[in-house]
Amino acid sequence: MALTLIIAECGLELIPKEIRDHPSVKKNIRSKNYSSQLLDNALHHSAMVKLNNFEKRGRPDILHNCLLNALGSPLNKNKQLKIYFHTVNNRIFELNPEIRITRNYNRFKGLIAKLLIDGKIEFEKSYLIKELKENLRELIKIIKKKEVLLFSSRGGLIQHHLDIFQKDTSKNYIIIIGGFQKGTFSKETLELSNRIISISQYSLDAWIVVGKIISFYEIINDIK
Repeated sequence: MALTLIIAECGLELIPKEIRDHPSVKKNIRSKNYSSQLLDNALHHSAMVKLNNFEKRGRPDILHNCLLNALGSPLNKNKQLKIYFHTVNNRIFELNPEIRITRNYNRFKGLIAKLLIDGKIEFEKSYLIKELKENLRELIKIIKKKEVLLFSSRGGLIQHHLDIFQKDTSKNYIIIIGGFQKGTFSKETLELSNRIISISQYSLDAWIVVGKIISFYEIINDIK
């Protein structure tokens, strides 16, 4: 069985219309430059403070680092990892496990902006990233014989990786990790799991959690 990774509530969106006239936005935006169309806290912070829930928005770098960690893992190379990401605006995307994500951040931003506009990224008639019609609850419902684990610094602190996973090839583990900077999961996301887990006494960056959880799963299943 594969491990399913869902990076949830990612701060990914095109620059909202209500702040497009702000000087910090107008300074950088270019109609023919995809990457400049993406909301980015590093560039647009002074404009973003006017947005609702702005602390969780405009952080494409978090997803970028998470994907580099996950896609480069032995688990993914062994074709035992499925990756989805979900945005603060409730859009869900599935990655082709063979995709090679650019390490250049600006090129990644351009890719994501194009994805948000077109709903898919294709190459030679094969999808690299595609948008799904399901919401998170519907996506999880489709997966059979599953256990859903949600990771948060507010969860119960585990003492050992065996407290998370068992070597059980009949079970599909779904792990949900937040793709946002500050705050906590929405009520709707929290209701997706009855197991909320913390893996450290410290608050960790999302990409660190992704790397550690995948490593725990690899160790238990002897994937090298």
